[in-house]
Amino acid sequence: MADSSFDVVSKIDRQEVDNALNQTVKEVGHRFDFKGTGAGISWSGQQDIEIKANSEERANAVLDVFKEKLVKRGLSLKVLDAGEPKLSGKEYRLMVALKEGIDQENAKKISKLIRDEGPKGVKAQIQGEELRVSSKKKDDLQEVIALLKGKDLDIALQFTNYR
Repeated sequence: MADSSFDVVSKIDRQEVDNALNQTVKEVGHRFDFKGTGAGISWSGQQDIEIKANSEERANAVLDVFKEKLVKRGLSLKVLDAGEPKLSGKEYRLMVALKEGIDQENAKKISKLIRDEGPKGVKAQIQGEELRVSSKKKDDLQEVIALLKGKDLDIALQFTNYR
């Protein structure tokens, strides 16, 4: 019998992020505490989001609203890599990068975790920005998924191509 397998990936549902961003824009536009502060949030390229406001606290408040919208849409906050608000002219700008893909360091860490704590006979191999986990028994794969969900890793993980 052939091995069963699944892929461990870290992908962002861009449409959901865009929806959360649009909801944040609406809320910032309507909320009383943001009136006249020049607070706003928008895309800056493909993977970055820019937050502008007239004070550091306002920029962080817009970021909090955005995080709240992401959580409501079922996205992990681990996809965000927020910097510090920087003064640019008369306004503060806060750049937020979106993290996607599993880098080599994290892939090695996850692979070692599966080898050390996972069931015997489970193999994990790194394939670019994802990890393929395979085993003869499907129950072992279920154990590995439960193990990875239980660990607090600094990246958001999804499990795809379960066969």
